[in-house]
Amino acid sequence: MPLTAPAFPRPLHAVVFDMDGLLIDTERHVREATLGAALDVGRPMDDDFYAGIIGTPWPETLAMLKDYFGGQDGFDRFRAHFVPRMEALRQGVEMMAGVVELLDYLDTAGLPKAVATSTGREKADEHLRHVGIHHRFDAIVTRDDVTRGKPHPEPYLTAARLLGVDPAHCLALEDSHNGIRSAHGAGMMAVMVPDLLPATDEMRALALHVAESLHQVRGMLRG
Repeated sequence: MPLTAPAFPRPLHAVVFDMDGLLIDTERHVREATLGAALDVGRPMDDDFYAGIIGTPWPETLAMLKDYFGGQDGFDRFRAHFVPRMEALRQGVEMMAGVVELLDYLDTAGLPKAVATSTGREKADEHLRHVGIHHRFDAIVTRDDVTRGKPHPEPYLTAARLLGVDPAHCLALEDSHNGIRSAHGAGMMAVMVPDLLPATDEMRALALHVAESLHQVRGMLRG
């Protein structure tokens, strides 16, 4: 059923979530593993470069990393250190604050829910099952399900299509800049919940709101 809330200009018929850094606290683990592996191979990575790959489609991220590490061989050395570091951190991955409460509220309100993530299908399913919320979504769109990833609107348009909902009546929740660009381009009402990346003037212009947490988002929906 539609949900009308004063914080939003149109009735809400569905909610589409990003995954990493919004539902699941993976971004800090990936950052730690990436910077640690870069240091291992003698090519320390600064925060500005790392910020540039957050929320970037994998083909572009891969090209940036290959260039950064001096080609395929350099990237392979980096990856040999990154993978075991990431595996060691993976078991500590937890949900972000407010996820369960927000999902419960949306269930009560009768709103369908989807995930639109830049992560591949195998890892997305693994992470969502690890924290016990995979079954709570009506659709899960990964980078394997689209030809153009964020910041292109295709991931969010695909999620809306699978839910059978007009994108204009979807709420998109995102932590990354490219994610907000993607949701805005799809015509959705977007809210940014920053994780590693702060809200910039551009983000404040594209998003309806910037929230401190998913708890605050739930408060917006409850009015």
